Amino acid sequence: MAADPRDLDATIGDAQTVREVFESMPLLLIGLTGPRHVYDAVNLTYRAAFSRDDLVGTSVRDSFPEVEGQMWFEMMDRVLATGQPQVTRAWRLQVASPDGDGLDEYFFDLTFAPRHDTAGTLAGLNVFGVEVTEQVRERQRVQAEAAAAVQRYEQARDVITALQRQLLPAGLPVLPSARVAAGYLLADADDAAGGDWFDAVPVPGGRVALVVGDVVGHGVAASAAMGQLRAVLQDRLDETGDALRAVAAADRLARRVPAARAATVCVALLDPADGSLTWCSAGHPPPLLAGPGSARFLPASGQGPLGTGAAYTLLRDKLEPEELALLYSDGIIERPGRAPADAAAELAQVLGDLMAGRGFRGEPGLPLADRACTQTLELLVRQTGHADDITLLAAQRKPPPPPLQLGGPGAAPPSAEVARLAVDAWAMIQGTGEEDQVALTHAVVELVTNALEHARPDRENLTVTVSAELRGSGEATLTVSDNGRWRPQPDPGDEAYRKDHGYGLAMAGAFADHLDIDRAETGTTATFRRRLSHPARLLTASQLAHGTPPARELPELTLILPQPHAPTSRIAIHGPLDAGTIEELGPELDRYTLGGTHELIVDLTAVTHLASAAVAELYRTKPTSDQRQYPLRLYAPPGSTAHHILALVGLPHTTTDPHTGNSTAPADT
Repeated sequence: MAADPRDLDATIGDAQTVREVFESMPLLLIGLTGPRHVYDAVNLTYRAAFSRDDLVGTSVRDSFPEVEGQMWFEMMDRVLATGQPQVTRAWRLQVASPDGDGLDEYFFDLTFAPRHDTAGTLAGLNVFGVEVTEQVRERQRVQAEAAAAVQRYEQARDVITALQRQLLPAGLPVLPSARVAAGYLLADADDAAGGDWFDAVPVPGGRVALVVGDVVGHGVAASAAMGQLRAVLQDRLDETGDALRAVAAADRLARRVPAARAATVCVALLDPADGSLTWCSAGHPPPLLAGPGSARFLPASGQGPLGTGAAYTLLRDKLEPEELALLYSDGIIERPGRAPADAAAELAQVLGDLMAGRGFRGEPGLPLADRACTQTLELLVRQTGHADDITLLAAQRKPPPPPLQLGGPGAAPPSAEVARLAVDAWAMIQGTGEEDQVALTHAVVELVTNALEHARPDRENLTVTVSAELRGSGEATLTVSDNGRWRPQPDPGDEAYRKDHGYGLAMAGAFADHLDIDRAETGTTATFRRRLSHPARLLTASQLAHGTPPARELPELTLILPQPHAPTSRIAIHGPLDAGTIEELGPELDRYTLGGTHELIVDLTAVTHLASAAVAELYRTKPTSDQRQYPLRLYAPPGSTAHHILALVGLPHTTTDPHTGNSTAPADT
């Protein structure tokens, strides 16, 4: 029997007043009915948040189709199906802009509560909450500033985290025909690091071996066992390229080392040329292959974990060009509050949505494999949290970028600046890490400078050729050749020459795995070889909660900026110091030192390139120079480009800020 309206008026208030209160509440309030989640009540705060007045009577899916893939609809479906409320914090949503120009991003604290009709039947949902976009943006800003303060050599949050990271690969190989990416999320628990690990090993034939494993337990013993297993697998894969032989070697180790017994591992060999995929899983979840809008789990090939007497076999499949292969640890499947089957289905759905272009957008420069590792973690872990380490390793085939070619017969010799910019762009296209980009650009500047200075004194008919190529093994080959003869060196006792020259080849060699100089009657060829890598994403729960701050772009302008608020005379240099900008440095040092009569602190934190010509200019601080002297104190903190170069050539400098006493790695520049 329906309640008497007069009783409701006495208990709740009259209908008009209730509507006015509902409308004026400074919370987002909506009511949804039925399995399609049709809006039947929407207050002013909610309508204003999305600039929509046309919601009542429409379904959430019809009103916001762009939200497909962001786990919004699935959240509502789950509450309606289970009758259990769900609370979210800082939930990220990207919805269409009111003016139709792209997507707007919001963050909300929301509660989804089941609503029952007068007969007690579950009829719909009540959703209420607050928008916290500004608070999240402020937290992102603070996070970005903190990240800038610690830069790429951030201090480990504790000794155990540092140990875990030291045992994981320093980087993932950069390959011409495949993009490999990894995401690693440490458990929130205080009982130390777990035994998850990942690896990617280039093997003979242009293939790459993908490895994800998990050692039972936590703490130092588990981490040590993980390190042993990883080393054995890496060695066997590098030597033989055979996944089954590598797993067999790890199995023998697990029988001898108690802490490694019952560890699980999956090894997959991918040939980017034809997409053939061969894998062996020893008690470990098998790979997941995902294409646009669909995903499928491959079958397990092993019968049990390592060291348990199980037998292992190889299985084969094919990774299509539009597909992505994901290896993962069981931490993503065994999330709190999820049955393993449901968690696996969610993983497949999220990855399929990502491959179909749904989910979060707005990161066009981030390769799909990298997004698969970060967005999958964000979309799944933010709902449930995680009790164990989670490791994701993704690989996708890609067309190999063309090699680089500059100069050559009949062309004007490229300048060192042109070569640096070209090699920097080429390295960025390959997807290298920042350390490799620094190495390649420094090497090409020094090698081109040597060719221009030493090949032909008059530079008439001079030919200089610069080429760069990435091999299937992940090794970059940079070649600088000329058609001249090596000029004779001046007298070694010539102090001025020694101070201005002699660093170039030493610097290039220090950055190389191998540097070969071939001098012949027809010219000189310098070949620089270095194996390239890019970093994995080692994440924390706080980074997942609100997305990771965007990377800062590298500036190309050189700026010499006075620091008027410093207690003593000080300048900061930003950008590259190379042959194209070095002419500005000497006059500026003269000006700020008043002709060499006053001490000057030079902050080199933000220098992105430090060529040997700039090193020679800074070397004039030494009293043995017979040229003008600069009373300089050079400051280059650990991790900075300048510190690396100055330490390499032995130029004295301080790694502690002379004014603050801090020794902090610089921000990304």
